[in-house]
Amino acid sequence: MILRKRYLMKFLSAVTLSTITFVAISLKTVGQSLPSETIATPEPLSQINIFQAIVLGMVQGLTEFLPISSTAHLKVVPVALGWGDPGVAFTAVIQLGSIVSVVWYFWNDLTKITTGAYKSIVKSDYQSPDFKMALGIAFGTLPIVIFGLLIKIFIPDFDNSPLRTTVAIALASIVMALLLGIAERVGSRKRNFEQLDIKDGILMGLAQTLALVPGVSRSGSTITGGLFMGLERATAARFSFLLGLPAITLAGVVELKTLLDDGFGGVGLMPTIAGIISAIFFSYIAIAWLIKYLQTKDTWIFVWYRLAFGVLILMAVTTGMLQNI
Repeated sequence: MILRKRYLMKFLSAVTLSTITFVAISLKTVGQSLPSETIATPEPLSQINIFQAIVLGMVQGLTEFLPISSTAHLKVVPVALGWGDPGVAFTAVIQLGSIVSVVWYFWNDLTKITTGAYKSIVKSDYQSPDFKMALGIAFGTLPIVIFGLLIKIFIPDFDNSPLRTTVAIALASIVMALLLGIAERVGSRKRNFEQLDIKDGILMGLAQTLALVPGVSRSGSTITGGLFMGLERATAARFSFLLGLPAITLAGVVELKTLLDDGFGGVGLMPTIAGIISAIFFSYIAIAWLIKYLQTKDTWIFVWYRLAFGVLILMAVTTGMLQNI
């Protein structure tokens, strides 16, 4: 059992490093090989209206918790529709709607974990499942917070970096599709929610850091990591959603402050509210559907979707139908 755990940790580390390396090398190669006219500077949406905000909220809600990357779809869909890039701030803020849906759907779980962890601290019972779960979520959040801060410090213009281009998103989608397919094949899927511990939170938290690369998908990386860890599909998704609460909330609050400081800039207050409400509604639908779906079905539908999504984007950019912005 100990050997198996050591092997799992080494395997996940190797997967993480190989993914980052592959994406970096691929970006360099594609950036050199694509004709210069396909490379364009980002063209932000000059003014998001309420209809566009509702559509973007729908895209956010339906893709945030499915392992297909909300960031990728929020970048590609409006660009494909000719609207331009909605920008990092707006897309991060409407994620707050997805957070509301997670709290709404998992209210009983969150209440149980919170009250159980509090009682465990009072009684000094640090072996209780609720305390371990709370600690696992806390420790699992640290990696993405640390790496996120490092990016903010050392790569201040990361939002406009080559990693946010449509080609980069396509490559990330393809790589993660392959990793999810491997996880689906080799995962034992024997462990349920009651068998989770602190180590699982840390390992899934490390997998979550991959989502800092646009197109990877936070839920995609964590569900993939959960399958590699031997979790049942529905358990991996459920834990992924709970683990994502602090990370998504922090990102949304930080970018909300940016929008407030800018007086909502080209977004506007009403479109922002409309986008958040739309995200709440469609996020809840996506969460409920995915949990039920993974109780009886596998993840291959998402593997094939991500492969097709990535390939179509590359084809569209290569043929000039879509700008690499």
